Amino acid sequence: MIFVDSSVWIDYFNGNQTPETEKLDSILGSSPICIGDIVLTEVLQGFRNDNDFNTAKELLSALVVVNVLDTSLALKSANNFRALRKKGVTVRKTIDVIIATYCIENSIPLLHSDKDFIPFHKHLNLVNALFN
Repeated sequence: MIFVDSSVWIDYFNGNQTPETEKLDSILGSSPICIGDIVLTEVLQGFRNDNDFNTAKELLSALVVVNVLDTSLALKSANNFRALRKKGVTVRKTIDVIIATYCIENSIPLLHSDKDFIPFHKHLNLVNALFN
């Protein structure tokens, strides 16, 4: 199972070729992929055209959609944010802290193209799906 972040899905749907979108393209239909409920929201809210929205909604809804946040994960996310801040790193977006923590706690590699996840790889053992 690989968790795919909105940063990759947005590039993918916009037709941007990156190492991450190429990895996604290579595993679609052949490897299990999950998407977080909040990532589903982030990606789908960006579509302006109804046809594109409906196509993306159909594709993304066919994946394993996971609920990423509960009380336990909220507390672990806060701890991870604080642990990184103590190392001099401040993650800009709370959603990234939640996604990274979800992946760490569930041992799921994360496919992303967002630099905010780098400290999680470096300090908290988040697995990067691009190199896995």
